[in-house]
Amino acid sequence: MNDPVLVSEYRGSILENEHHGVICGVNEKKEVIFQEGDINHLTFYRSAMKPIQAIPVFLTDVINKYGLTSEETALFTASQRGEIYHQNALVSLLRKLQLSEEQLVCAESLPLNDEPKAACLWNHGAKRRLFHNCAGKHLGLIAAAREKGWDMDTYYELDHPLQQAILGYLSQLAEIDSNEIGKGTDGCGVPVFSVPLYNMALSYLKFACPEMISDQGMKEAVKHIGTVMNENPKIIASHQFVCTALLEDSNIVAKGGAQGVYCFALRKEKLSFALKVLSGSELVWPILIAGILEKMDYQNKETIHRLYELGQRDILNDEGKIIGKRVVNL
Repeated sequence: MNDPVLVSEYRGSILENEHHGVICGVNEKKEVIFQEGDINHLTFYRSAMKPIQAIPVFLTDVINKYGLTSEETALFTASQRGEIYHQNALVSLLRKLQLSEEQLVCAESLPLNDEPKAACLWNHGAKRRLFHNCAGKHLGLIAAAREKGWDMDTYYELDHPLQQAILGYLSQLAEIDSNEIGKGTDGCGVPVFSVPLYNMALSYLKFACPEMISDQGMKEAVKHIGTVMNENPKIIASHQFVCTALLEDSNIVAKGGAQGVYCFALRKEKLSFALKVLSGSELVWPILIAGILEKMDYQNKETIHRLYELGQRDILNDEGKIIGKRVVNL
C-alpha cells in the first residue's frame, strides 16, 4: 500500500495499527491546498452523499406544502441513530408527508445507538424501516418523486428519473461528466456514486461557496440544506458524534459516510476537504479532522476541542488508564 499512514496507534511503545488514507483539500479557486496520497483515488460517497441526494426534495415545495419543521427537514440529510428525538421527528415526518413506512426500500432495523436500542428491546419493540439509519433520506426521495409525478415504487432504481436527477446534480457539483462517475448500490438499497477524491472535495466546496453554482434553483437548495444541517446538528447524526461536533460550528458543513469517508467545508475560509481512511475506520475521524483543522490554523478552537473530546489521542484501557496513544501524521 503506497498511500500514507494518516494515523498510527501505539500500545505502550509498540506500533499496533496503522490507518492509511487519502486527503484532498481545495480552495475557492479549485486549487489543491492540502494533499495526502493519491487525490484521484476513486471513492464512494456512501452517506456523505446525503446532502446531495436531498437536493431534489429541496427543489420542490414539500417543506412548505406539508408544514415541515426545520428538525423534520434536516432528516432528509441525516444518518439518524435512533435516539428518541430522532424517533419522534421521524414519526411526525412520516405522518405529515402522508406516506407509508412500507414504501421505504431500506431494511427494518433497531436503533443504532446503544441506549435507544436497549430501550427498544426492553420494551419488546420490533424492528422498523423507520428506524433505519437512512429512513429520513428515503422519505425525502419518495416525497420528491411524488411531487414530480414520478413512479414512487421504483424510486431506488438507477434508471429512475429521480436517481438520474441526483446523478446530474452530482455531476455539476463535482465538476465531472456523469459518464465518468462510478455507480454502485448503497447498504440502504439506493444508488451510490463514486468520484475521485479531488472531485468529492469540489462538490462540498459548493456548500461553503454556493455562489459558485450557476443554476439559481440548485444554489438556493444547497444553501437551504446547509442551513438546516447547522440548525439541527444532533438530528444529522446524534449527540457525541463527529458530524454533530462539526455542525455545531455554523462555519462548517460536514457529513460522513460508511467505510471511512468524510467531507467538510469551511464557509469563511472557502475551503473544502474530502478524506478516505482506507481501513474503513470511523474511529480515527475526530483526531484526524482536528489535525487537519489545526494544520489550517482554524480559529474556532472550541470546534477542535469538541473533536478531541470525541476521539482522544490517548488510548485507555477498561479502567480508564492510559496505555497507548494515537498519532496523526500530517
